[in-house]
Amino acid sequence: MRFSDDPSAFAHPAVNLGLLMHQLASELWPIARSITGPGVRKTLEILKQEIPELCLQSIPSGTRCFDWTVPDEWSIADAFIEDEAGDRIVDFRNNNLHVVGYSVPADEWLDLEELQSHLHSLRDQPHAIPYVTSYYSRRWGFCITEAQRQSLKRGRYHAVIRSELKPGVLNYGEVILAGETDQEVLLSTYICHPSMANNELSGPVVTAAITSWLKSLVNRKFTYRIVFVPETIGSIVYLSLHLSQMKSKTVAGYVVTCIGDDRTYSFLPSRAGNSLADLAATHVLSHLAPGYRKYSFLDRGSDERQYCSPGVDLPVASVMRSKYGEYPEYHTSLDDLNLVTPTGLAGGFLAYKHILECIEGNCYPRVTVLCEPQLGKRGLYPTLSTKQSGKDVRAMTNLIAYCDGSLSLLEIAERIGQPMWELLPMVERLSEFSLLEKKSS
Repeated sequence: MRFSDDPSAFAHPAVNLGLLMHQLASELWPIARSITGPGVRKTLEILKQEIPELCLQSIPSGTRCFDWTVPDEWSIADAFIEDEAGDRIVDFRNNNLHVVGYSVPADEWLDLEELQSHLHSLRDQPHAIPYVTSYYSRRWGFCITEAQRQSLKRGRYHAVIRSELKPGVLNYGEVILAGETDQEVLLSTYICHPSMANNELSGPVVTAAITSWLKSLVNRKFTYRIVFVPETIGSIVYLSLHLSQMKSKTVAGYVVTCIGDDRTYSFLPSRAGNSLADLAATHVLSHLAPGYRKYSFLDRGSDERQYCSPGVDLPVASVMRSKYGEYPEYHTSLDDLNLVTPTGLAGGFLAYKHILECIEGNCYPRVTVLCEPQLGKRGLYPTLSTKQSGKDVRAMTNLIAYCDGSLSLLEIAERIGQPMWELLPMVERLSEFSLLEKKSS
């Protein structure tokens, strides 16, 4: 268990934790994942080594989930294209993006013109293998670079896909970390893409690290519902099983995806746009990455589509590094472990750590004395005046000035322009001297 073995990593995420997360991503990288099948199970088994509390669930093919039905299970053993000399010119074992996801079995000799109808490439990215799927229509196909496609010579080609599509199960993983209350924070990430790093692996590895950090907390106010699901169909399945409880208890939630590169930070709001999840995320990003990119809910594209859909109405947002669909390597073989870096993953972890610290520590503080409390006699006022000590005192007195019980700590932090996670130790010290009382609402 990488993260549990090195708890000091949480204190220095840029130094240690990023490397540990990148190691986990490297271990998960070669697995051929899809929305069902052995790749999903193997991924969940590795994640369970990091999170022993992870419960693995199986939902049979054919199960109705709202307007959807769990599809047949897909597995693949091998796939290739050979030329007439028997040389493999495309090999699934070299890159699992080479096969269209959910391809039916094939074993055919075709001339080049016939083969072209089963090939997918990107003209504007000639050296990238595209990621293509066909979950709900039966077909087969291969994905190659445009450069290779243009180099193919006339002749006969042997296309073979050794796959299987039959009734089975859809798998997902779930962790419930109990807190002092039964009010819940949802963290959801997906485990259904093959070898892509930012769009796929960054989400599960950062979520695994966040889960380990949450487990290390002595006290947790909220209960955490943490799920590793296949994208779209997985969240729909999960909601169909747990919606009633989630609607009544979820106070905030996030889809954790695309959280591993070094380029930027991005924010996609919930459909409501003003939930606790939105306020905590924008507060953290305004201090951690003031130049972050803010998107509209109209730019949605991941499982927030399901969690925020009408009738479900959960307060679920998403904090990302480079957003899905907005970086050139998205859904191609160029989204690799060079694009996702230890420092990028550490930055993603830190953003979510601060967000959850804000949600955990949010309260309605009220000062218990009239006029300003005398800080010096309690050791809360520095005896040596420096530039930094002056800033700290100013932050504490500004905090106290707004502690009338009507504003949340998050609202106060916004009003006085201070990161809330830096105010939390001040609130605790003032509470220890009975100068503040913390109300829940």
